Amino acid sequence: MKSFLRILRYTYKYWVFVVLNTIFNILSNVLSVFSIAMIFPILTFLFGTIKPVTEKPTGSLSITWILSTFNYEFSQIIQVKGRESALVFLCIAIVMVFFIKNLCTYMALYFASPLRNGVIRDIRNDLYKKILVLPLGYFSEERKGDILARMTNDVLEIEWSILNFLESIFKDPIAILASVFAMLYISPQLTLFVLLLLPVTALIIGQLAKSLKRSSQLGQSKLGYILSLIEETLSGQRIVKGFNAGSYLANRFDKEVTGYYHIAVGMFRRRDLSSPFTEFLSMCVVAIVLWFGGRLIIMNQGSLSAASFITFMVIFSQIISPAKSFSTSFYNIQKGMASADRVLKILDAENTIIELPNAQPIPLFKESIEYRSVSFSYQKEPVLKDISVKIDKGQTIAIVGPSGSGKSTFADLLPRFYDPTAGEIIIDGTNTKSLNLIDLRQLMGIVTQEPILFNDTVFNNIAFGMTNATKEDVIAAAKVANAHDYIVKMEQGYDSIIGDRGTKLSGGERQRLTIARAVLKNPPILILDEATSSLDTESEKLVQDALFNLMKNRTSIVIAHRLSTIQNADLILVLQSGKIVEQGNHHQLLAKNGLYKRLVELQQF
Repeated sequence: MKSFLRILRYTYKYWVFVVLNTIFNILSNVLSVFSIAMIFPILTFLFGTIKPVTEKPTGSLSITWILSTFNYEFSQIIQVKGRESALVFLCIAIVMVFFIKNLCTYMALYFASPLRNGVIRDIRNDLYKKILVLPLGYFSEERKGDILARMTNDVLEIEWSILNFLESIFKDPIAILASVFAMLYISPQLTLFVLLLLPVTALIIGQLAKSLKRSSQLGQSKLGYILSLIEETLSGQRIVKGFNAGSYLANRFDKEVTGYYHIAVGMFRRRDLSSPFTEFLSMCVVAIVLWFGGRLIIMNQGSLSAASFITFMVIFSQIISPAKSFSTSFYNIQKGMASADRVLKILDAENTIIELPNAQPIPLFKESIEYRSVSFSYQKEPVLKDISVKIDKGQTIAIVGPSGSGKSTFADLLPRFYDPTAGEIIIDGTNTKSLNLIDLRQLMGIVTQEPILFNDTVFNNIAFGMTNATKEDVIAAAKVANAHDYIVKMEQGYDSIIGDRGTKLSGGERQRLTIARAVLKNPPILILDEATSSLDTESEKLVQDALFNLMKNRTSIVIAHRLSTIQNADLILVLQSGKIVEQGNHHQLLAKNGLYKRLVELQQF
C-alpha cells in the first residue's frame, strides 16, 4: 500500500487534470444512467400505461423534478401532436443524451492522457536523475540489465496497472454509484437486496488476487536477469565468439526464458481469470435479482411494475461492466505494485556521497592536496590502509604497485566517487566532504584505462558536459591531444558518429579523444588511470605525447602500469596490499632495492 501511495503522490502536480477527468466522468455516468432511465417512458408509452401529467411541476432541481418535468413535456406533446410525434421526440431525446454522454466520456479520457503520461515522465526523470547521483559502489552491486528492466518494463507496468487503476477509481465507482442511486429511486427494497449480494462477490475476487503480486515480483526479477544476460552478450561478443561459447550461452538463456515463461503463464492465467470470473459472478447475481424481483411482481408486493422492473434490471446490468473493469484493475494493480516496489528501490537507494547544506565553493586550486591517514573498505574488505601523502600544486605524483594494491581506489577518492571510511582528504586546507561537489569535480580531468566514449559525434564526445564549447575550442583541444589529424580524415570530420563506445576508432584514437576531452575542460588537477596500458607501441607514443602536453603546468596523479612512463614524476608512491611501502623519485626508489626496483626489472625482462 505504501508503494501505491508513493506513486499516487506523482499525480498531485496534475490535480487540475484529475479534477476535470472526475467531473466529466461524473457527467458521463449520470447521463448514462439517465439515458437508460428513458427506457421507462418508452415502455409505458408502448404498453399504454402512461399517465398524462397535466400540471407543470414546481420546486427545486432534483431527480424527481427532472423526471416530472420530462413527463409533463412528454404528455403535452402527446396531447398536442399525437403519439407518433411523441415517439419521435423520445428517440431524438435518447440520441441527444447519448451524444452528450459520449462527448463527456471523450473529454474525461482527453484530460486523463496528460495525467497518465505526465506521471510516467516524472517517474522516468526521477529514476534517471537518481542514477546520475548514485555512487559508483551502487552499480558494482547491481546488474545493469536489472536496472534497465526497472527503468523500462517496470515503469511501463506501472503505467498499465497502477495508472489504469487510478483511472478506474475516478470512473468505475462513479458509474456504480450513479446506477445504485437510480436503482434506489426505482425500488429501495430490490436495491438493498442487490447491495447485500455484491460484497460477497467482491470478497471472492479479492481472495483470488492475493497471489498475483508475488508472482509478478518474481517475474520482473527474472526479466531483469534476462536483460542482464542480453547486455553482457552484446558487450562481450569478441569473447563469446572467440571461446565458442554460443551454445553455452544459448542454453543458459533458454533456461532463464523458460523459467520466465512458466512464471508469466501462471501470472497471466490468474489475471485473465478476473474478467470471465467476474462476469460469471455478476450473472449469478443478476439471476438471483431476477428471481427476487419477479417474485415481488408476481406476489404484488410493493409498487414495482413490470416496466419499472425492466428499467431496474437494465440499469443494474450497467453495474456489471464497471464492476468487471474495476475487478480487472484490482488484479492488475497487484502486478503494478510489484513493479512499483522495484522502481522505488532505486529511488530509495542510499546516496552515500552527500553534499553538506553549507558546502563551501572552491572555484580555484591554489596550494596542495593532502591525504591524512586515509583508509577505505569495500564491504569490510580493506583496500587502503592509513595512507598519508601531500601533493603540492604543479607536482606529478605516480602510483604504482601490483594489481589489487588500491591504485585506482586512491585516485577515485579524490573526486569523491567514494568517501574514505577513515581519515580525510584535504584540498587547500579544506576537507573534500565540506566542499561543493560540482566545484570539486570541476577542478579535475580524468582519463581512464578504458576510453569511455558515447555513440555520438566526435565533436560531442570532446565537448561532453561543456555546453558552451565552440568548434574552434574543440579543434584546439584535439590538436593538443594529437587527434586532429585522424579526425579530419574521417568522412564527416568532427561530425562523424564514432559508434557504440567508439567502436569505429582504434584504441589509440579512442584514448586521444578522451585526452582531448580533458584538454578542453582545462582542469588544474589531472587523474590519469593507466591511460596507455592497453595500447600498442606506436599508439602509446602518440598518446604519451598527448599526455605530456596535457600535464604541462598541472597537478597530476598518474596510475602507472608501464613504469617507463613515470620516470620523471616528482613523487612515486609504491602501494602493496593497500599500504604505501615505498615513496620517492625514480632514482631514490631504485637505490632502495625494494619492490619498485623489482617491478622495474620485471618489466625490463
